[in-house]
Amino acid sequence: MLTKTFRRCLAGAFAGAVLAAGAAQPALAGKISIGHTVWVGYGPLYLAKELGYFKENGVDVDFQVVDDSALAMAAQAAGKLDGTATTLDEILKYRSDNFCFKAVALFDESHGGDGMVSVKEINSLKDLKGKTVALNEGSTSQFWFSYLLKKEGIPLKDVEVLNMSADAAAAAFIAGQVPVAVTWEPNLTLVKTKNVGKVLTDSAATPGVIVDVLEISCSVLKDRPADVKGFVAGLQKAVDYIKTNPDKAYAIMAKGVGGYLKEPKDFADAASGVKFYDKAMTVEYLGTPEKPGKVTDVITLGNEIWTDLGKIKKPIGYAEIIDPSFTQ
Repeated sequence: MLTKTFRRCLAGAFAGAVLAAGAAQPALAGKISIGHTVWVGYGPLYLAKELGYFKENGVDVDFQVVDDSALAMAAQAAGKLDGTATTLDEILKYRSDNFCFKAVALFDESHGGDGMVSVKEINSLKDLKGKTVALNEGSTSQFWFSYLLKKEGIPLKDVEVLNMSADAAAAAFIAGQVPVAVTWEPNLTLVKTKNVGKVLTDSAATPGVIVDVLEISCSVLKDRPADVKGFVAGLQKAVDYIKTNPDKAYAIMAKGVGGYLKEPKDFADAASGVKFYDKAMTVEYLGTPEKPGKVTDVITLGNEIWTDLGKIKKPIGYAEIIDPSFTQ
């Protein structure tokens, strides 16, 4: 299993990751196989499996924990997985004519689980001009940070980015090596308890921006729609169970996800920083092709930010990346 360092991180080169994915087990006929990193938001996968919700919808499942989401996407591109659980902004960088997939369901949104820590002298985003910010380049952390700057009208060039993992960024900040870092829990709490700075802002202030999705290959959506619909139904039933039986749900999900979340208490603490999406929330967020929901805001932001950062060459539209029919 993985440490929290790998939560939603990206590999440097997707092409190289495709080669590395050759060792993954091939997707099996009759199963929905999903790759994911260790992240609290993916707990409902294991809850639905343990409680038999997938099986009662006629679906067999296979989940594979991978080192980072880029490797999962690579395995999927190579036909080794049917889909990947990762963030909405991230999948925009991989969608192409040669790699077709669409998001069909939502897991969660970060609601305080991600944040920016700073020294006490920095009181606003405008104070970041000319400062060094430690963050993981190419990751959701960079997307979120770039979004915050764009909202404030601050050019990216006005801030010096120091590339390192979210955990390393937090450690560098606590050691006094950088004045600002973009990281996530439990690092945000650690900064507070050590009284070495403050949380300048967190994802609770940007609802619906950092969202984890389930994306499935277009070939699977076309050839096995009943399986996909059953999978999504099982997933949404698991989210309903969390609402009524949180303690039992956390224990099951902690065991399934494992890694740094293997203890129910740690899982519950991490879950306080996310908002799980039920069916109604998913339908509202995704909308329909005729009337898209808030998802279009993130798609637009992702296109703008990743283009500015040189990560995508052409904009990706709603119809290319979203299929809401499985949640209706």
